[in-house]
Amino acid sequence: MQEDVENKTVRLAVQTLKLTFRVIYNAWKKGQAKLEREMETKKTEKRIAKKAEKENVTGEQSVKELIGKGEGVAKIDIEETNLKDFKKMAKKFGVDFAVVKDKREDPPVYTIFFKAKDGAAIEKAMEAYAEHDLKVDQETPDKVPEKEPKQEKKKDRKQEREKAPKKKRPSVLKKLAENKAKVAKTPRKVKEKKKELNR
Repeated sequence: MQEDVENKTVRLAVQTLKLTFRVIYNAWKKGQAKLEREMETKKTEKRIAKKAEKENVTGEQSVKELIGKGEGVAKIDIEETNLKDFKKMAKKFGVDFAVVKDKREDPPVYTIFFKAKDGAAIEKAMEAYAEHDLKVDQETPDKVPEKEPKQEKKKDRKQEREKAPKKKRPSVLKKLAENKAKVAKTPRKVKEKKKELNR
C-alpha cells in the first residue's frame, strides 16, 4: 500500500514537472516568435525609410541616382569658374542635379544634368546667378593689379631690411637663464599647487 502511494506521488510529480516544462517551453516559443516578428517589422520599416530617403534626395547627386528617378534628364554646359555659384543657386531653388567633368577639354567644361521637370527652376537659378554675377562685376574694379614676380618681392624685402635700423633683440639664452632662476627661487610647494590648479 505504501508503495502505491509513493508511485502515485512520483507519477504526479513527474506529470506536474512535464506540464510545467511544456507551459514554459510554449511561452518561450511564443515569445521568440513575437521577437522575430518585431525584428522583421523593424527591418522592413528601415528598408522603407531608406528607400524613401533615397527617393527624396535633393541637390547634388550622382548621374545614376538622377536617372534612376525616371523623370527624364536634361543638361547644360558650364565653365569651372561658375560651378560653385551655380551649385549655390541650384540648391537654393531645390533643383536635383549631377555634375560631370569633361576631361577631354583643355579648359575643363562641366556638364550639369538635371531633371527635365526642373527646367523652370534651372532658368530661375540661372537668372539669379546672372544678377549675382552682374553685381559682383559692378563692385569689382575693371583693372586687376598685376602680380609682381616673386623674385622682385624678395629683393624689395631684402632692401627694406637693410635700410631699416637694426633693433637689438633680447637674447633667447639670457631669457632662458632668467626663467630658470625664477623657477629655482620659487618654493616646491608653490610649484605643485600651480600644477594642480592647471590640471
